[in-house]
Amino acid sequence: MPIKKTELHKMSDAELTEEVERQRKRHFELRCQSVTEKLENPRELSNIRRDVARMLTEQRSRQIKQEQAANV
Repeated sequence: MPIKKTELHKMSDAELTEEVERQRKRHFELRCQSVTEKLENPRELSNIRRDVARMLTEQRSRQIKQEQAANV
């Protein structure tokens, strides 16, 4: 199940970083599994990729906000 935007806003920076790494490992495992056997849910690969993109986007927006606050 994809991560919702509201859930991302509630996460701390450390939790986001940890979740990105966990999802990337899961994506790698699924890719390896797809080569050797049939996946239970092939759509899960694209869902994980999108979740990682959402998390990275949230991290970047937080970074931009911090930079803007520092420049003011």
